[in-house]
Amino acid sequence: MRAGRARLRMAAGKGRKLVIVESPAKAKTIAGYLGGDFDVEASVGHIRDLPNPSELPADMKKGPFGKFAVDVENDFAPYYVVDPDKKKKVAELKRLLKDSSELYLATDEDREGEAIAWHLLEALKPRVPVRRMVFHEITREAIQRAVNNTRELDLDLVDAQETRRVLDRLYGYEVSPVLWRKVRQGLSAGRVQSVATRMVVERERERMAFVRASYWDVEGEFTPDGAAQQFTARLTSVDGARVASGRDFADDGRLTGKGVVHLDRDLATRIAEAVAAHNARVTDVAEKPYTRRPSAPFTTSTLQQEASRKLRMSSKNAMRVAQRLYEGGYITYMRTDSTTLSDAALTAARSQARDMYGAEYVPDSPRRYEKKVKNAQEAHEAIRPAGDRFRTPAQVAGELRGDEYALYELIWKRTVASQMADARGSTATVRLSVDTAIEGAGSVEFSASGTVITFKGFLAAYEEGRDDEAAARAQAAEEERRLPKLSTGVALEVIRAEAEGHETTPPARYTEATLVKAMEERGIGRPSTYASTIGTIQDRGYVYTKGQALVPTWLAFAVTRLLEEHFGELVDYEFTASMEEDLDRIANGEQGRVDWLRRFYFGEEATSGEGLKQLVDDLGDIDAKEISTIPIGDGMVVRVGRYGPYVEEVAPAGVDASTGEVADGADPSATPRRATISDDIAPDEMTPEKARELLAQAADDGRVLGRDPQTGHEIVARAGRYGPYVSEVLPEEPEDAEKPKGRGRKAAKAKPRTASLFKDMDLATIDLDTALKLLSLPRVVGTDAEGVEITAQNGRYGPYLKKGTDSRSLQSEQQLFDITLEEALAIYAQPKQRGRAAAAAPLKELGTDPVSGKPVVVKDGRFGPYVTDGETNATLRKDDDPAEITPERGYELLAEKRAKGPTTRKRTTRKTAKRTTKKTAAKRG
Repeated sequence: MRAGRARLRMAAGKGRKLVIVESPAKAKTIAGYLGGDFDVEASVGHIRDLPNPSELPADMKKGPFGKFAVDVENDFAPYYVVDPDKKKKVAELKRLLKDSSELYLATDEDREGEAIAWHLLEALKPRVPVRRMVFHEITREAIQRAVNNTRELDLDLVDAQETRRVLDRLYGYEVSPVLWRKVRQGLSAGRVQSVATRMVVERERERMAFVRASYWDVEGEFTPDGAAQQFTARLTSVDGARVASGRDFADDGRLTGKGVVHLDRDLATRIAEAVAAHNARVTDVAEKPYTRRPSAPFTTSTLQQEASRKLRMSSKNAMRVAQRLYEGGYITYMRTDSTTLSDAALTAARSQARDMYGAEYVPDSPRRYEKKVKNAQEAHEAIRPAGDRFRTPAQVAGELRGDEYALYELIWKRTVASQMADARGSTATVRLSVDTAIEGAGSVEFSASGTVITFKGFLAAYEEGRDDEAAARAQAAEEERRLPKLSTGVALEVIRAEAEGHETTPPARYTEATLVKAMEERGIGRPSTYASTIGTIQDRGYVYTKGQALVPTWLAFAVTRLLEEHFGELVDYEFTASMEEDLDRIANGEQGRVDWLRRFYFGEEATSGEGLKQLVDDLGDIDAKEISTIPIGDGMVVRVGRYGPYVEEVAPAGVDASTGEVADGADPSATPRRATISDDIAPDEMTPEKARELLAQAADDGRVLGRDPQTGHEIVARAGRYGPYVSEVLPEEPEDAEKPKGRGRKAAKAKPRTASLFKDMDLATIDLDTALKLLSLPRVVGTDAEGVEITAQNGRYGPYLKKGTDSRSLQSEQQLFDITLEEALAIYAQPKQRGRAAAAAPLKELGTDPVSGKPVVVKDGRFGPYVTDGETNATLRKDDDPAEITPERGYELLAEKRAKGPTTRKRTTRKTAKRTTKKTAAKRG
């Protein structure tokens, strides 16, 4: 039994009451609803976690907690410590608790929120009654209801979160070192991130193996005799055989459709010419009712998908904006698998739809969307506008701006539309034939469809986006097409007939929206973790974005191959999904955490099933070079090296890679050619032809521009991993040359001069004179009145002048060549402004901070953009756009930074660690 259960006393108390939530923004909103008897403070997320083993006290590093900060031999007891940057916050909460008569733990009602509440309980050790306060929206009514209807801490939810945390620690700390040894130092593996990476890699493999197939069809334009209305129809069959389309071809280019005719250019052209010379007649007209139902209200995953499609938001940014809307009291809790709405929400949506669109737009009874939720304790409601009466986008326009307004409007539209009537209309399909009288295609048939929406229903408010934009445009065009009234036997005049060629397309890469959808369909991870998972695989260098598409790096190929071949079960989709179901069972009290972790790590003796420990211990020999090699065909491979990917011939030039046959004049002992692969070449673009092109570019070690007239050294232009550059080629020293002796041997070896091309220079067109000017940098501009030399140099942060230890930035790279001594002296005559960003005006002004009362601005710093009020600086997150950031977001970042306090690296004392360990072990007994 957990020690924390004994602390949950529901006795009434007097005096001030302390309420603890996660974020400062949430605390501020709730404080306004609770009144003067309550102090509302934020923990700013988790306050305790597993430390890195290197941070353990020295005497513990060799003990049972030394490897994972988890004692795997003692019921997987975790060793928790207060995060260094949260010690000040914990001390503040303890101080407030001394003057409080009751403690309300008001963190989110999911696994993470329940775990935060439990950790607060363990760290604060309250001696006053403790209440667990939960709510799904931050409105006055909801908060007041929550205060009066508290519950006990759900220890099963805490167990599930702790199991997940320990599981991820065991997985990462056992598997990641294998990647360090066999692929590259510093890589990471994770239970969900590795599977998500594998999904992106597998899609790219499909694209690499894809073989394009070409096919033809005919499009015609027809009109009834004497009528002005024309319509377009497409060829569908030839002599009764269906015309092949893209879906009839396999990914290897083979025609798989049975009983279909594959038109080539010649036959399609002859059919088009024959159709244009004849009349057509209608052979069939079919009309059927059209009905379309609205989509369910948003869940976490569908919100991320629609925000990506419609607002071009990343999953991480969508969740960050939704978090701010929730904490501001605008929407309900944004982490949910449920599509259900409360009775109050159903009434609000229906009445709002009725008021705005009319009674006919609202069905007689509420729509209820039932979805089987894997974890009922996290189901809650769907994401919807907060309150028993929804505020329209127009009503919040004065309070919300930018992304916050756009996302709120999206949620409002989806919620209201979910309670509106079906869209109704009719779909007509017309078939018509033409007798061409040509060999092989005597009779051909065309088909056209059109949908007429007679009642828009929910479409008046909202329409769900689609991941396939081309298919979405085609559907929209069909729904807007209105065919003329026709009947069987009617003659049609052929206005136009044209043959059209097509090519099959490879499977589309995942976008953030489609990856979220695919992960949810497979049961991998949880919607609340999708945003962080996708962010992690990008931050780790496994995936990057190209437009909206997610593209795997070659590093991801190597890591995925190692995991597939040696940890196959860990990246198996069904196994990963089953782990999520097991965590759900733990959360529901149906499974014990210790037994489950023991099976996962040590395996099952009864079935001889291997656990993670056995997998790592029995890896055997792994060929690191082979793991990091990806064949691309024609004797070409890509290798993932220490400094990045490169393409290499399997055999030297003139040697057949498969047979070993040596051509005349070839040297079989020669080193195979290699060429660096730049970061802008996606894996599916790395064909054998592209590989040969890169090898040709790298031949002779770059494009020779000429010789330096002063040194006689060759000057070459090269394409490097970090961009184009020029370099000189130093002559090789004779083998009998005298070598320098002593400790300075390495320093005495000459190094070639190199220089990066300017941003406006082209590798293909750069000439010798420009290259020599680049290699001449730094340039001596002149000397000042005191004889101190001034030089123009190109550095990491751009072009600048240097005089002794005094540096001044230049406006452009061209000034490195052009700036005169007079201009340089004029720059030094101006007062120096400290820091790169200090000389520039703020990127944006946000207004007055509600806490400090000082103006807040966005600035560009050495490590990126940040917000500041002159006293506190807070770095913008990855998805915060400096140009679009709202004042509220700026104030929130500053509040979070103040709450964290100054960062300290002071190590946790042994005394605290021992106390925490004992309590953890006790609760497992």
